[in-house]
Amino acid sequence: MEPNLPDVVLWSLPAFVLLALVEMISYRFHPDEDAAGYDTRDAATSVTMGLGSLGFDLLWKIPILAIYTAVYELTPLRVPVLWWTVLLMLLAQDLLYYWSHRGHHVVRLLWACHVVHHSSRKFNLTTALRQPWTSATVWPFYLPMVACGVHPAALAFCQSANLVYQFWVHTERVGKLPRPFEYVLNTPSHHRVHHASQGGYLDRNFGGILILWDRLFGSFTEEGERPVYGLTKNIATHNPLRVATHEYAAIARDVRAATSWSERAGRIFRGPGWQPATATATAATTAPAPRHPPVTGTAG
Repeated sequence: MEPNLPDVVLWSLPAFVLLALVEMISYRFHPDEDAAGYDTRDAATSVTMGLGSLGFDLLWKIPILAIYTAVYELTPLRVPVLWWTVLLMLLAQDLLYYWSHRGHHVVRLLWACHVVHHSSRKFNLTTALRQPWTSATVWPFYLPMVACGVHPAALAFCQSANLVYQFWVHTERVGKLPRPFEYVLNTPSHHRVHHASQGGYLDRNFGGILILWDRLFGSFTEEGERPVYGLTKNIATHNPLRVATHEYAAIARDVRAATSWSERAGRIFRGPGWQPATATATAATTAPAPRHPPVTGTAG
């Protein structure tokens, strides 16, 4: 029997709109020269990406739900939907989200999906809505929950709750919270680090609801210097289609230009900044000595 759980994303949409408007108004009457703030075209692109992701997610959910249902029917395990089991499901989903998020930063093919969310040079509540249209790369990370007897509808509820929680951490209007909250939870301070493009901030703070996973697995960094948002190589476009597909196009170009099968595989499955050894050696011998240490990594 399918559990009767609410669609928390749908119910939260009015709050998303209201809070974003409040944040916009706050910048209007209390500007912060150091904050990234708002840009009309950028915010419109983020909202368009979010609306598009809702539509594309409906398409991706058809085959994904079929796979989840097949796995659920094959496993003899069943997890009942009770208040305390839901809490355990949320905890398990948050842990798997951490590894999914981390994987989408270190494997270029997965990064091509996730880069959309990092493509804005602003950091505000509309940035939370800037979601990819190719989220079909996420589902394998949650198969263990379904294989352990979690109903696909219960998993969808946990994923939605995680997504709703993360909306509020996309803001510069909230400073650091009291220490116990900062130690346990993903907060705006921690997530500002995640969206930053400085070398010391790259690929850090992957947590969804809890920041404890980052502390446990060595990917945590405290917010210090003010973040600079965006990518290490930013894209100069507000075209939603290009925002959604630009990294896939870059992968295709690199694969066509590759001279061996190992390089082709590296261009797809290694990190976003990966270069073959020959190209790295050539660049090192021909390029002038940098004035500062090179920045490595993918994005904020």
